[in-house]
Amino acid sequence: MKFVLKILISLLVICHISTYGQKISDDSLLKNARQEIYNNPEHTIIIAKNLLKKEKDINQSISLYMLLSTANIAKRDFDESLKYILKAKELATRSNDLKTQTSVLISVAIQYQQMELFSKSLETLNEADEYLVKLPDGLFEKNIETARSYAIRGMIYKSQSNSEIALEKFLKSIESFKKVNPRSGTYANISVVLYNIGYCYLNLNQIDKAEQAFLQSIDYARKNQAKSLEAFALKGMSEVYKQKRKNQDALNMLIKAEELSQNTNDLVLNEGIYKEMADNYLAIGNQNLYQVFNKKYFEMRFKREQNELNSINQAIDNHNKETLIKSEEIKNSFHYCLAALVGFGILVIAVLLSFIFKIRNKNKKYQKEIQQMIHS
Repeated sequence: MKFVLKILISLLVICHISTYGQKISDDSLLKNARQEIYNNPEHTIIIAKNLLKKEKDINQSISLYMLLSTANIAKRDFDESLKYILKAKELATRSNDLKTQTSVLISVAIQYQQMELFSKSLETLNEADEYLVKLPDGLFEKNIETARSYAIRGMIYKSQSNSEIALEKFLKSIESFKKVNPRSGTYANISVVLYNIGYCYLNLNQIDKAEQAFLQSIDYARKNQAKSLEAFALKGMSEVYKQKRKNQDALNMLIKAEELSQNTNDLVLNEGIYKEMADNYLAIGNQNLYQVFNKKYFEMRFKREQNELNSINQAIDNHNKETLIKSEEIKNSFHYCLAALVGFGILVIAVLLSFIFKIRNKNKKYQKEIQQMIHS
């Protein structure tokens, strides 16, 4: 009997260790997937899809859908990215976690911003702010989401050529990111914001400040080992050198950026690199290489525009579905109100008729009594 008991206990312990080991393994895979999101987004997608197949927890599923969406944004595949972020948004309506709901909405806003649907992005950010204010001050997630919200608003203003307002938003974003502890998890985000700050300074013709911002962006990208973000920052630095007419220095930056971006499949990054390489080769009089990279630039641009067109079509379809749902809700509300109004009207008429009949019966009774009194 004791021997059987020992075997059962051993089996339970082995089962527990196996489950615990599986949990550790999944956590390690997830950590690896997040680290590779900028360097090798396809690798991130494979891991996230495999983890999603066996995930039961709703909040963890939401997190994986958001990871898939972000990885597809890194690839500039907005069609797939939109599909996953909308699944996360759908699941978030069934979650009671305020932090998760806020994070999903801001991620949806990022998606719309990347697709240049700015009014939709701002509308979603305003919706997210209603959840954000309910989170306690000093909370890790509140600082992260506040920083992301400011960053997206800054990108929208930058796209609309409002560089001064964009800078104000970006600096607030950096301030919020730096409140997060540990900060290593925010290095990639800070690199992205600094990259955008660099372009704001370029637009304002403040070349030295732009150079400092791009150098800091490179530094933060390297801290996070984010090759594609480093490539973006190097591309920004190349534009500083181009404006200073140091075309060979600019080309050196771009060659390094092209090497770093090989596994990212980022159409926007590659398009920008090839355009700058073509411009700089033209400036130094190398017509052959200008033709080569100008052709690559137009190929990347065509692919990006096709991806964006497909994504916008899906976004329009989704918007139409949302509008239809809201329209049905309004119709149902109207029908309920109409039914309630008709019911109330019938009730009022019934009460009035009842009151009229009572008065009429009383009058008849009084008339009979009066007639009796007269005859008597």
